[in-house]
Amino acid sequence: MDVRYWIWLQMCLGEGAHFKPIIEEFGSVEELYSKNIIEWRMSPSLSPSQIERLTRFTLRDAESIIRDCDSNGWQIISYDNPLYPEKLKEISNPPAVLYVDGELPNLEAFAVIGIVGTRKASPYAVKAAKLMAKGAALCGAVIISGGALGVDSAAHIGALEAGEKTFAVLGSGFGTNYLKANSDLRNRIKNNGALITEFPPYVKASRTTFPLRNRIISGLSDGILVVEAGVKSGSLITAQFAAEQGRDIFAIPASVLDYNFYGTNKLIDDGATVATSPLILVERYAARYETLDLSKIKTLRELAEDSVKPGNSETQYNFDNIRRDRAERLQREDSAIQLEGDEASVYKALEENLITIDEVLEKTGLGAPKALAALTVLEMKGLIESASGKRYKLK
Repeated sequence: MDVRYWIWLQMCLGEGAHFKPIIEEFGSVEELYSKNIIEWRMSPSLSPSQIERLTRFTLRDAESIIRDCDSNGWQIISYDNPLYPEKLKEISNPPAVLYVDGELPNLEAFAVIGIVGTRKASPYAVKAAKLMAKGAALCGAVIISGGALGVDSAAHIGALEAGEKTFAVLGSGFGTNYLKANSDLRNRIKNNGALITEFPPYVKASRTTFPLRNRIISGLSDGILVVEAGVKSGSLITAQFAAEQGRDIFAIPASVLDYNFYGTNKLIDDGATVATSPLILVERYAARYETLDLSKIKTLRELAEDSVKPGNSETQYNFDNIRRDRAERLQREDSAIQLEGDEASVYKALEENLITIDEVLEKTGLGAPKALAALTVLEMKGLIESASGKRYKLK
């Protein structure tokens, strides 16, 4: 087992490639590497662009990636490695290589529930994702998501609150600065599960990387729960992959009047299982996995009561308040689009989590007087929030 060949294969064919027919034709990755360009051109399985990349990359390129991973403690799991998840081998285009930051257990021993939804989630969706994840995890299910803001974060947090491991599949390589606002949560996931990606170190996230990431989330899962999705939501791509891969699809019921739930409701119309409790997510897998213990199941009401602090009210999750919250957010987004000059620069520099004035100055290149003036205006417009110690974040 020489991981260099598998890294080389993935570099040449590209992430998401259907490499199985190619390996079947040539016999092994090593055999493919040993052939010359004439033999590659004779293959019905290889495209001209793939052949060009086969000639461009060598094992030295793979060795460079291995050194980067070794120096950062990132694990490389190739398709022929015993640690490679069997569930993922079932899909038509599994990754040739997985990069793992953390510890990847034998996922075949667990019911795996993927939970996905919009990043700009309503309070209702955030609460639902968190409680469903927590309830399923308490029974021994593994929760997997994409490590992003919104529904993804809520799902990971729910699993962590249950005291269980959770796994995030990323749409970028390790070592990038993508979504720094969620770095603290990703560190918690790494220390209580693992971060997983098929992209080599330092590959940045892009419009094309996330659909590729989504097929891995569904491929690793027994079932996919879609919490909140509009008509063109990326979560529906995950659901489509899940259907093609023979996975179960669950959906959270929501208001039929809210456009941002049209995609979720459409899944229900098309036959997705309506998920109104964690039990619905896990009960069909009880006979398959000894690690599931349905005696530990809790209802959503019980889970909500466990998480509500004294003085808090659950009324914020009714549909009227969801629509009001969304309307306010859209109004803020419209106001942000119209920003100019220093205000626009400062607004773009801020994140979902609090950052200091020094970080704002570093990101914008503005002097302190101009940056503070812009921050004051942005706060007056209701676009940002401030905290002690001259720290600021997006509202």
